[in-house]
Amino acid sequence: MGERIGKFILDTYGRTRMRASKDITGNALRVYLYLIKHGPCELRDVQRGVGLSTPSLASYHLNRLIEASYVKQDREGKYAAVMEATSDILAGYSKIGTTIVPQLLFFTVLFTIITVFFSYQALSIPSFTVYLIIASLAMVLLLWYETIRLWRKLAS
Repeated sequence: MGERIGKFILDTYGRTRMRASKDITGNALRVYLYLIKHGPCELRDVQRGVGLSTPSLASYHLNRLIEASYVKQDREGKYAAVMEATSDILAGYSKIGTTIVPQLLFFTVLFTIITVFFSYQALSIPSFTVYLIIASLAMVLLLWYETIRLWRKLAS
């Protein structure tokens, strides 16, 4: 496909592009998510919608996404997300309507409910309580940590 140069790939035409979706973070990820949510948009719409300070900053992030083949620009100057790239960029996330949430959120909520339920039940069997609480808290804390880490990736 091309020669690797740091976090970029030199393609067959001598152009550099980002090599992986993990490089799409922060404002570039926010721009991509905005395009998924709102469809084809003009530069100013993206700038205002994402809350970027200048159109040139929006253009910079859009150009990064275009180089990585995650966004395309039509003849009228509107930018649109390439939907085939969504699974690459949003690995570890699920889309519910227009909201994007970490996939671990479902397991985290489930295990939190189970832990609360069984902790309440364990009150009737005191010798069982200590082990249940330790194991449950470890599981729930780990899942919440991973969920929050993925959620912050979307917000950064």
